[in-house]
Amino acid sequence: MKIGIVGGGAFGTALGVALALDGNDIALWARDPAAVDQMQTQRSNAKLPGVSLPQNMTVSAVLDTIFDRDIILLAIPAQTLRAFLTCHADRLGGKYLVACCKGIDLTRMTGPASTIRDLVPDAIAAVLTGPSFAADIARGLPTALTLACADDAAGEIMQVALSTTALRLYRTTDTIGAELGGALKNVMAIAAGITIGAGLGESARAALITRGFPEMQRLAAALGAAPDTLFGLSGLGDLVLTCTSDQSRNYRYGLALGQGKPFDEYATVEGAATARAVQQLAHDLDIDLPICTVVADLTTHKTDVAAALNALLSRPLKEE
Repeated sequence: MKIGIVGGGAFGTALGVALALDGNDIALWARDPAAVDQMQTQRSNAKLPGVSLPQNMTVSAVLDTIFDRDIILLAIPAQTLRAFLTCHADRLGGKYLVACCKGIDLTRMTGPASTIRDLVPDAIAAVLTGPSFAADIARGLPTALTLACADDAAGEIMQVALSTTALRLYRTTDTIGAELGGALKNVMAIAAGITIGAGLGESARAALITRGFPEMQRLAAALGAAPDTLFGLSGLGDLVLTCTSDQSRNYRYGLALGQGKPFDEYATVEGAATARAVQQLAHDLDIDLPICTVVADLTTHKTDVAAALNALLSRPLKEE
């Protein structure tokens, strides 16, 4: 099957490299003509230093090069996914559409697979998520991801097409659990970064990760996820990775918050938007999500780090 990728950032490019090196003919679309020119002429992407783009991976700023593909990976931010699908729904019908973003749409409070189903109902909606850094994928390091598709037969087709020697995909039909695991771990990664940035130490971070995971489970269960999904790659696996590595943009953002330092205003930090969505969902569903709520308040400047820590540490003692 022919594979196209929408989005010329680090993750979209890394997936393209991995799939191209496995022998696939890959077409990648990026919106920035200057970045496209660099990728085409120099066979490199500034966001992936030291990585060479295979010759069977073509890069273009013309979207028409993508629409003739059978499987289209949507490697664009979660908050721009709805606009892209709305604009191009007539060209995306009947395709296998795989969301590679991790977040909750602030417009409808839904995950990427639900957004695809809403706007392109005749497409096959899927989510690719799990513990992964773009640099590792591009370098061919072993990586395991979750591919979630409600249609298991279609999911198997995509699993075969998108797996490589180093990139191993595990299949599930629980799109809600997979997309929530990928979204909520970003919120916890911000919290973990704040913990280290504020000088609270590794033990405090371990406690935060441990208490944060049940928050993820509570919200996922309330929204209809299968109980076991978050114990897999898309939940626990991704949580551990992003809360413990400064390769995670969400973790670095939290680190800067904890240190009281500015962060790159142009960087996409999915967890900040997700925290706001989760705070609203927690209110609507009457679920206690203290860590997510604190992160939402910190990222919208409704509180400061000292007050946030005091709020968490003053909660009543209880059984684990």
